[in-house]
Amino acid sequence: MTASSAFFNSKQDWLSHTLENASKALPQCRHRLPGGGELVQLGTGILQVSPPVDCQNTHQDAMMISAGVHGNETAPIEVLNQLVNELRSGALQPACPALLILGNPQAMVTGQRFIDANLNRLFSGAHRRDEVRQTPEAERAQQLEQLCQTFAEQTQARSLALSHYDLHTAIRSSQREKFALYAFVAGRQVPAEQCAFLLEADVHTLLLQHKAGTTFASFSSSALKAQSFTVELGQVKPFGQNDLSRFQGIHNALKRRLAGLPAPASAATAGEPAEMAIFQVVHEILNSGEDFQFHVPDDVANFTQYAPGTVIWEDSHQRYCVGERPEAIVFPNRDVPIGQRVGLLVSRLAV
Repeated sequence: MTASSAFFNSKQDWLSHTLENASKALPQCRHRLPGGGELVQLGTGILQVSPPVDCQNTHQDAMMISAGVHGNETAPIEVLNQLVNELRSGALQPACPALLILGNPQAMVTGQRFIDANLNRLFSGAHRRDEVRQTPEAERAQQLEQLCQTFAEQTQARSLALSHYDLHTAIRSSQREKFALYAFVAGRQVPAEQCAFLLEADVHTLLLQHKAGTTFASFSSSALKAQSFTVELGQVKPFGQNDLSRFQGIHNALKRRLAGLPAPASAATAGEPAEMAIFQVVHEILNSGEDFQFHVPDDVANFTQYAPGTVIWEDSHQRYCVGERPEAIVFPNRDVPIGQRVGLLVSRLAV
């Protein structure tokens, strides 16, 4: 493993270094932190944070924090870069083992969502499918799975709880600007402390996913036994055009966790149902074929609500109408191949 000079220098931060080397396979190297502990570069855009060996903080757990799985979702990338800057300067003393990931550096350089394939549909082994096997995203998904597996094994050996927060922004507007999706594991309930963390991060809406999938968060939840969330934090903007004050909540919450500090007193009862709007999936819309008709406008915002009886989609054999309670649309996209998801209809759980 090489010395820190192969990584950080006074002229570069983590983000600029990653963009400059996006197409390279960087070697492992270490960077000692001012107050103890270190950053270990495991690959391009992948850092492991190790606290000092003698750290005895009782609030210690372990985290994986990812951003840039879609290359044009820049604000969360800049949030992670800020945290690394604070670690390097000594403004943030790590007490929590963490894996920090910039998911798709090559797409970040081009400002595109992806190069050849949607990286967030290639986990849990989906990168081995014939139609994507030769893409840059398939190679990256395999690399991330392997590194995350190793990190999870290290945390399990130390009996540390593991959380994964996969940070995103969206092209589509949302009536609930910030929301999280809790990755599905049969029989699992959302821990109150995770709800409290999300509220601390200014995320007041939680959608319970209804089945396992091939997203990054689903992989870490199912394969690594992490408490895993896909966190949507606002809308897509190019690098340098984000108002990072709108992302201060997630920055502060992650910084607090990395420092191993207890939750703020205001979050002590933040897991109460009245504080968090929790939704569940009531219907998954699939493109059934050429006669499929989707009656939701292309520009509709996430969490737009539809009244009982509204026809959402139909084909030559059936139609779907909203049931007895209002239902809201999430992730609508009519331009998907036959058999793939067009959107989700969700309803709010009663308090």
